[in-house]
Amino acid sequence: MADLLDRKLIFVTGKGGVGKTTIAASIAWLAAERGKKTLVCDVDDRGDLADLYEAGPLGFAEREVAPRLWAMSMDAEASLKQYLSLQLKLPLITRIGPIARMFDFVASAAPGVKEIVTVGKFCWEVKEDHYDLVVVDAPSSGHVVGQLAAPQGINELVKVGLVRNQTDWMLDILGDPDKTGVVIVATPAEMPVSETEDLMGRLERETNVSLSAVVVNRVLPELFGRGEEEVFARLEDPGARAAVESELGGHLGPLVDAARLMVTMRRSRTVHLERLRNAVSPEVAMLYMPYLFSRGSGLRTTRQVSEALAAELGY
Repeated sequence: MADLLDRKLIFVTGKGGVGKTTIAASIAWLAAERGKKTLVCDVDDRGDLADLYEAGPLGFAEREVAPRLWAMSMDAEASLKQYLSLQLKLPLITRIGPIARMFDFVASAAPGVKEIVTVGKFCWEVKEDHYDLVVVDAPSSGHVVGQLAAPQGINELVKVGLVRNQTDWMLDILGDPDKTGVVIVATPAEMPVSETEDLMGRLERETNVSLSAVVVNRVLPELFGRGEEEVFARLEDPGARAAVESELGGHLGPLVDAARLMVTMRRSRTVHLERLRNAVSPEVAMLYMPYLFSRGSGLRTTRQVSEALAAELGY
């Protein structure tokens, strides 16, 4: 499982609200801590990634936010400008005016063009070997397949010329499981598990990108075993509870209720964990991230999750 960080390009996705941005930020942080020059990108430009590094707003230009760690926010127009400058030798001017309008027209007429400009940016960084690892905080599970499938779709439509040549090398990078992989983030609940099962099938059918790992986020710890549960059951008897309370000099009710609630919540989530474990191929790593009983989502959270990832990966 440790070879997750040996890849060059990792797309992190999952159902909205499962913590995929936190996992993406933590994977990048861990890679940088282990000496890899790492780029992490926020595709949706919501600002959550910057918050997890306490780094301030991000732009299209990569910015170093920690030692060996660069971060950026995707901008399709800026990516197109960079592409035109590199491939067609056009000057990198402030606005591309008519070309930008033409791009919007073509993108509306041919689905997949904007997606290929986005994915192409990451593939180009890999091709040019600018970074040891590129981590993408990709769109949620409902949209990521269209983005990853775009190069294949364009490749099938365009048989010759510059565009065909560009998609050929992109597909080589995306289709190499030693270089590129998808990490799906889920939580032990019915809807996230169902979406993960569906996404795994779609990735296999509609793209050439391999699934590298499934990260199960917010897993509750097993605080109490069967012996403690038997004690909780006995304490439901009013006489037994009163006797213990007289010895301790306090009320046990809220404490016992909270403990039993924790047992019930963990047991109900175990069903979903088992279902997900059975759905994931044995060749795909399943990593378990603990539920963090804390507020906020800053650098402290990123470090905590990064440490949990390191433990799961055997570092």
